[in-house]
Amino acid sequence: MKSICIVGAGTAGYVTALILKSRFGNNIDITIIKSDKVGIIGVGEGSTEHWKDFLDFVNINPIEIIKNCDATCKSGIMFENWQEDPYLHSVNGILQGIKLGQTSIGYQQLITNNCKQNELTNPHFWENNLEQFYVNENNLKNNIFPVNQFHFNTFKLNDFLNKKCLERNIKIINDEIKDVILNNKQEITELTGEKINYSYDFYIDSSGFKRILISKLGAKWQSYKKYLKMKEAIAFPTEDTENYNIYTVAKAMDYGWMWQIPTYGRQGNGYIFDSDYINAEQAKKEVEKLLNKKIEIGKHIKFDPGCLDKVWINNCVAIGLSANFVEPLEATSIGTSIQQTFLLMHLLPNYDEKVIKNYNHKVEKIMNNIRDFICLHYLTKKNNTQFWKDLQRNQIPESLKENLEKWKYRLPIREDFKDTDYLLFFETNWIHILYGLKLLDIQELRKNFNFINKENLNYCNELLNNFKNSFNVETIKHKEFLKYVRNLI
Repeated sequence: MKSICIVGAGTAGYVTALILKSRFGNNIDITIIKSDKVGIIGVGEGSTEHWKDFLDFVNINPIEIIKNCDATCKSGIMFENWQEDPYLHSVNGILQGIKLGQTSIGYQQLITNNCKQNELTNPHFWENNLEQFYVNENNLKNNIFPVNQFHFNTFKLNDFLNKKCLERNIKIINDEIKDVILNNKQEITELTGEKINYSYDFYIDSSGFKRILISKLGAKWQSYKKYLKMKEAIAFPTEDTENYNIYTVAKAMDYGWMWQIPTYGRQGNGYIFDSDYINAEQAKKEVEKLLNKKIEIGKHIKFDPGCLDKVWINNCVAIGLSANFVEPLEATSIGTSIQQTFLLMHLLPNYDEKVIKNYNHKVEKIMNNIRDFICLHYLTKKNNTQFWKDLQRNQIPESLKENLEKWKYRLPIREDFKDTDYLLFFETNWIHILYGLKLLDIQELRKNFNFINKENLNYCNELLNNFKNSFNVETIKHKEFLKYVRNLI
């Protein structure tokens, strides 16, 4: 293999190009074909922790993202109005590491004692503060950063990634693909552009919902609509604020939920809803009533949650919105693209049908993990409208049902997620949501916890004290920290 063509220049296309370039260097020529006639979706402005893995792998310091993409720090997602009390999905490395075998005994100790939600995370995040320790130029330039997730202005991120691709000798062509030519083996041999034709050894479809390449090869969309009911979203900006949340706000509404994402200089917002109950104009009015001000809808998006039955067919792989889209909750789209590409880069050299089958199987497991995790969020007892009442009778996947049965008596463990290392959500992610939604049986967990011997219990308590004491430090407001970073040379 000497050449790879990526069709599409949204976040997925650029991320894929940069990862593959970092992996293969000059051994493989990488070209992106983009069309200025096609816009980017531009509403998904939050990442997962996999974004830091991407930055590290392609050697981009987070300082560059903050300075060039109006980025803000993200610790996780704050869920408001889904239950009586808000809860923050934010995994802390110290607490995550307090284990007995695979059992997260640090979490179990706190949860069996009915801890407050802010005891499971960095309490400073709840106040939108960061540790003063990170206000240090040498640390930041050496990639010692307070978070591994970010919010950003998608359009500025797109420009930034474009520039990085050009700096690294990734060729970018502006043309519109009109046709895809196949041979008798159903492999892509040529792309017909508006200007000229193009021929490469391997193709990646990052063309978004159009699926220009992969649909020609016969890939079929598998809908999740029997499990996930959201179908439409409106997105809109609001003005800058005095300080910034260190999390995405996901606020439950009457017929769905609203996101609030801070970027430097403005806030991105959206309301994702079930159009069986309301339309976009009604959604707009509900938001205006909540915010007590008029809004202007920037985008109105309709979608069918799901994924392709096969993301890799012959000499083409679909990555990004062309391959899958569940919904914005938990910001899974960019993370999925990153994980897909990390897996792909190990398999591309000398691939065959067995490799393709294995890749598709693993991506299916990645998507099942995301689908089930998003479904979990809707298992709330909220019932203030018919929408939420109907959700309580909604069908859930068998795989989620089986796991919920296991977790009646114990916390999730890594063994429950052994399908592939490229899953987005592992045991501690699930623990946060299960506890936030009050889906854990505290009595059963306490019985389980009582079997831990005294030595291990003392060890757990010692580590928990270290965890709690680690937050006895000076802090700085989130926005002040960002100003400091943006002023670094």
